Amino acid sequence: MTDPTAKTPSRRRQRFPDISTRAWEHPADRSALVALRKLTGFDDVLRKLAGLVSERSIRLMFLATAVKTSERQFPELYDMVRDAAYVLDLEQVPDLYVTQDPTVNAYCIGIDTPIIVITSGLIELLDEEELRSVIGHEVGHAMSGHAVYRTMLMILTNIATRVAWVPLGNLAIMAIVTALKEWFRKAELSSDRAGLLAGQDVQASMRALMKLAGGHNLAELNADAFLEQAEEYDKAGDLRDGVLKLLQLLPQSHPFAVVRVAQLKKWAESDEYRSILAGAYPRRTDDPDTSVGEQWKAAADHYTTSVKESKDPLMGLIRDVAGGAATVGGKLRDTFADTFTGGSRGGSATREDGRTDRGERTDG
Repeated sequence: MTDPTAKTPSRRRQRFPDISTRAWEHPADRSALVALRKLTGFDDVLRKLAGLVSERSIRLMFLATAVKTSERQFPELYDMVRDAAYVLDLEQVPDLYVTQDPTVNAYCIGIDTPIIVITSGLIELLDEEELRSVIGHEVGHAMSGHAVYRTMLMILTNIATRVAWVPLGNLAIMAIVTALKEWFRKAELSSDRAGLLAGQDVQASMRALMKLAGGHNLAELNADAFLEQAEEYDKAGDLRDGVLKLLQLLPQSHPFAVVRVAQLKKWAESDEYRSILAGAYPRRTDDPDTSVGEQWKAAADHYTTSVKESKDPLMGLIRDVAGGAATVGGKLRDTFADTFTGGSRGGSATREDGRTDRGERTDG
């Protein structure tokens, strides 16, 4: 990592001295990280597992095959990572590498000294402010300690591929990988917030996420329409669609782009974000006194609110279960029976009022 200088950001933005990562961490992400950090010896065990792949070899590989940014190589990107570190008050600036890869990607990996890697495809896709938000996103990963868990996810995914022929071994590893992916999806929401704090341009942050979904033709993209698309995705279809969305999400390491844009806009309009900009935010000096119980309560409150506010049919079923609705079994039976019978079960007939004998509409 490179020692920072007293250089200020390229444009005026609010700086956050002594800011704790708790300021931007998603409640589910934050509760998990606080609990992990409280476990004596957890990091030591994790580092021993990380010994399966040498961090030194990772660094040497990027030194050999990628371009390390500096005042002489990609100086604009070099300044951006230093700017993000300055705004978020990170003492040691992560090294930033650019790799030749048309795939649009950026990631932060490492155990003791995280590095940030961005692809040439990403640089070609995004403008300056969009890149600033992405680099701030990766700096957020480094500050939250996500890099070590991200590295573990990469290692374990690789191991799972190699031992796929060992049934029980693969199942055990995939269970861990699935859990890590669930955590990492929340970590991505956290770092989206860090990227917004670093760049302080919500439109640029949203544009970057939209381009990840739809490419570089910005003139053809519309933030309001994309948010409407997110709303459509949330409430789409019936219970079967809710189950399909869940199954589609489980293999992913990142939340879907429409979800990320909607979540980020909601946070940007929240009192929490405004308070941070005003200087009222959690401080690193208070981290040792952080209550694990409070963080778990915040996570539970978040999930409760999400279920209540979601228009997703599956979340509606969960609300019914929580409320003790007597019709839950019937909803499941009717929904999945229709799946296997093409929307019609034996014995039902269409009546003159346009309903079947089960009371369902058939018009349309």
